Amino acid sequence: MSAEMNMTDLLQATVDEGSSDLHIRVGVPPMLRINGALTPLDSPILTPADTEALAVSITAEDKLHEIEQCGGADFALPFGDLARFRVSVFKERGNYGIVLRQIPNKLLTLEQIGLPEQVKELLFRPRGLILVTGPTGSGKTTTLATMIDIINKERDVHIITVEDPIEYYHPHKKSVVTQREIGHDVPTFAEAIRRALRQDPDVILVGEMRDLETMQAAITAAETGHLVFATLHTTGAAATVDRIVDAFPTDQQEQVRTQLSVGLVAVISQLLLSRVDKHGRVAAFEIMISTPSIRSRIRDNKTFQISSDIQTGAKYGMISLDSHLMDLYLNGLISYDDLVTKSQDPDTLVQKLKEELRSKR
Repeated sequence: MSAEMNMTDLLQATVDEGSSDLHIRVGVPPMLRINGALTPLDSPILTPADTEALAVSITAEDKLHEIEQCGGADFALPFGDLARFRVSVFKERGNYGIVLRQIPNKLLTLEQIGLPEQVKELLFRPRGLILVTGPTGSGKTTTLATMIDIINKERDVHIITVEDPIEYYHPHKKSVVTQREIGHDVPTFAEAIRRALRQDPDVILVGEMRDLETMQAAITAAETGHLVFATLHTTGAAATVDRIVDAFPTDQQEQVRTQLSVGLVAVISQLLLSRVDKHGRVAAFEIMISTPSIRSRIRDNKTFQISSDIQTGAKYGMISLDSHLMDLYLNGLISYDDLVTKSQDPDTLVQKLKEELRSKR
């Protein structure tokens, strides 16, 4: 069977099993990540020749050259009408390795993701910075794609997305959507944002704020009258603000705090956890909506107090990660282990859980 046919079979298995990722590595059979855990396929152990043939079968010539020069390359791979994959091909110990992340073709609703209806109101703000944060594989891309789709359907605006690579395709609906890919259409995120400001945008999506220049460009875009969405690999609103401020030189940090206190609209942090009630995973969220109190905490470098604002901010649509974890656990969706290990303050959460269970007796 040809390498190309083999890859087709592997991608089909990834889709059929509802797997988030496919791992191809020398010395093990192909592995699928199902509900967060790696599971080997019933296939022979892969040899160096196998992984090379599989890599070459899906990688364009310029990307193969990039792998030789830089040790790896990233790109998107369509799989018929079933799915798209974000692909990372790399060298390890002289052999080829591949990780393919499945990007479902069907966009979800906010309700299907598990986000409260109040989040939709944020998508109609005229300007500001909305951050979706969480570890790799926590569903940030899906959440952002859903938000962009809602704006695309319901607002007559110009949306510019900057991604590496483009994952979800957004056809023009009520909005006009311009999608730019790093490396193909524009060299860097920061350059793309700077150029975007001359392209009459209303909404800008930044796939990842991965360096100081991109952070500065995104904050400036939000300040100058655009609604900007971006992602960071942080958990929790306070840690997200600190991460951005700490990326800047000390003499600029006070100015950045002031800019964020004015421009930051919301931080949505998310984790994906295995369900215990049925097959699949469920998202746990922390949602911070900027209020006068939170703005002053950011400006005065008192981010450690943001958590208490979130806990008391339900009327603004806020929810703390720990209270959402508690809800998921009490509704029988996640395990006690996940409740405790993913919590930001396990001792307090366990105490609250005991009180909650006592009050129900």
